[in-house]
Amino acid sequence: MDERPTVRRTYRVAIGVLGTLVLAAGIVAIPYPGPGWAIVFVGLAILASEFAWAKRVLTFAKGKYDAWTDWLGRQNLFVKLLVLAATGVIVVATLWLLNAFWLVAGWVGLQEWTWLQSPILG
Repeated sequence: MDERPTVRRTYRVAIGVLGTLVLAAGIVAIPYPGPGWAIVFVGLAILASEFAWAKRVLTFAKGKYDAWTDWLGRQNLFVKLLVLAATGVIVVATLWLLNAFWLVAGWVGLQEWTWLQSPILG
């Protein structure tokens, strides 16, 4: 591939697009239950296979993630519950902004509850 610059460039662009899409999906998924951070790290790893800057970002992000989880593990129950509550608020707010509550309200016959409608997508 290194002997054919056009193929190499096309490959790098494809890796860049794929890695960016996976990374963006991971960032969106971070506050939700499931593998949000794992998706972020996979997206960065895809990008790091071709881009040196992404390798540096991946190393930095893994270090910060490990530091955060270590710090949170040392905290008392109140702080852990506070972090859990903040995460819950972020999840509820994004679901509301993405109009998920209004969609479910339509399924169960609560269309008169207009406050469930997103101010952005409503």
